[in-house]
Amino acid sequence: MSEHISKTGFFTKEASQHIGFPWSKSFDFAVQNLRNRFTRSLITMSSLILAVAFLAFILVNLNIATGLIQFGGSKFAPLLTEMGFDVDTSLGTVSTGPKERWIVILSLLVCTVGIINAQLMSVTERFRIIGIFKCLGALDSIILRLFLIEAAIIGIIGAAIGSGAGIVFAFLNGLVNFGVASLILVSLADVFISFLTATAVGFSLSILGVLYPAIIAARMEPVKALNAQH
Repeated sequence: MSEHISKTGFFTKEASQHIGFPWSKSFDFAVQNLRNRFTRSLITMSSLILAVAFLAFILVNLNIATGLIQFGGSKFAPLLTEMGFDVDTSLGTVSTGPKERWIVILSLLVCTVGIINAQLMSVTERFRIIGIFKCLGALDSIILRLFLIEAAIIGIIGAAIGSGAGIVFAFLNGLVNFGVASLILVSLADVFISFLTATAVGFSLSILGVLYPAIIAARMEPVKALNAQH
């Protein structure tokens, strides 16, 4: 990794004796780190995909149920109630039950803990490279930026894949339980909003999960980082 730094010319020396690290180079360096740790990055992304997929599945199921009640009439109410939805036929509204809400919250919490754990291990593996950065004059903000960019890449890709997968499974579930009516009566605008919501939540979790490890990395003293055993 140190050879990678020296050969690519990422750093530019500034008058303040701190190194300059352009955003474009920061992105390239973050992508290279993800490639070098592809397996670990894939594991981190997988947990995010699963959590976001479940969230998108729940949200789109709710969109389908709402469409069935609003445009299909109250004939779907008994089946929706049996499936765990809270249905108000007088107002034409549907909401998820408390059980589903708690499961979603717990899955997102588990996902966040998994991301934090993976990023802490990633920081530990890169003590020496962090020390080299610091010795060259890197500001804390540069170290923080690199970890945040990595988390952003994992977050946007993983969240988008998870949201898409959740929507597909929600449509298949609706097709099995309610037939073609679930596809005809659902609002595509609501489905798109659910996609954006699930993707945004997943992206936010990825950023949130990396903050603590990134701050630890940014505040490390160069000597301690270079001499750390891992």
